[in-house]
Amino acid sequence: MTLKRDRVFWTVSLQVAIINIYLGGFGPAQPLLRAEQHTSLTVAGLHGTAMGVAAILAGFVTPHLVHRFGRAAASWLGFGIFAAGVLMFVFCPPVSLTLLATLLGGFGVSTVINTMVTQLSGHYPNDATAAISQSSGISSAGYITGTLSVGAIASTSMSWRLGLLSVIPLAILLYLYARPHISKEHVPAAHGPERGALSMRFWVAWFGFIACISTEFATTFWAAALVKNRVGSSAAISTLSMLAFGIGMGIGRWFGPTLLRRLNLDSKLKSVLIFQFVGFGIFWFSHIMWLSLLTLLVVGAGVSMQFALSSTRLIELSDGRPELAVGRSSLAAGIAIAAAPFLLGVFGDHLGISRAYLMVPVLILIALGTIIAIPTQSRELETSK
Repeated sequence: MTLKRDRVFWTVSLQVAIINIYLGGFGPAQPLLRAEQHTSLTVAGLHGTAMGVAAILAGFVTPHLVHRFGRAAASWLGFGIFAAGVLMFVFCPPVSLTLLATLLGGFGVSTVINTMVTQLSGHYPNDATAAISQSSGISSAGYITGTLSVGAIASTSMSWRLGLLSVIPLAILLYLYARPHISKEHVPAAHGPERGALSMRFWVAWFGFIACISTEFATTFWAAALVKNRVGSSAAISTLSMLAFGIGMGIGRWFGPTLLRRLNLDSKLKSVLIFQFVGFGIFWFSHIMWLSLLTLLVVGAGVSMQFALSSTRLIELSDGRPELAVGRSSLAAGIAIAAAPFLLGVFGDHLGISRAYLMVPVLILIALGTIIAIPTQSRELETSK
């Protein structure tokens, strides 16, 4: 079966790609932001905390937005909030305002990502993992663009924040393209938003989801700092080194569903976690730039499919309540995004960034343990059999 990439697929994918231009510049640029604001690793890590709090808020609010407006309209509402947050981040440099801007933009980011998962899961009921993964693969082009633009501008006399501004005209163009096709008809369900208690099996898998997202954001926020520490490169060059991570994610998200098509859902997630574990181990020991870049690419490939696979596991374990499952996954992502970069920053201030980074392999092992403890019986059909 071949995945049909139609207008819904491309609209959703390009939304997330534009968001990733921001994330691709924002995460790896933490050393630049910290140097500009003269803050400690702990204070700089609060930007991750703000984004995490935003994701938690979005997790509770998104099901209500979807119930009221529908999935597509809710995604565009989140997209507008994201754009407002970006403008504030670029033009309001004090740390108190960049934290507020990150909270606002992060709420929009999480709303769009939550609705992306449910839109594609509903649109491709037999190919959900492949659709979400390949959509995320397209979005990796945005991540790479954001990292490259911010890193390149940082090496000039201009402010690196200007690299984030490209998302505004791109967002306007995408909206003009999609606007005629946004459904205006939506009748809220009579029973209200999805609700009810979820099983213990769901919550164990939910804890594994936290571990997966924690490893991604710990790497996104602080891998550039580890490269700088180990290799001795400048902040700008260290930021550019994160291109390897973004390229690895793009490759994994696009080709991963095909390479792993013969495996079931749980085996796919185990495989990418083990791949990440091995790559991270070599990256942690590396003091050579080319080896650090190569292993960052491997780590990116390992991280690439974890969101799609973990989200699909939660939907499988939700007893037919996808909006509720994705809302709770946003709560998990928020906890991960808030805690992982901040704790790594705290540990980095006290132990050094190198030893602090040992929390990542521990989190990978926790994620693997939850998959072994709570297997799923996925009904998903593969895209290429």
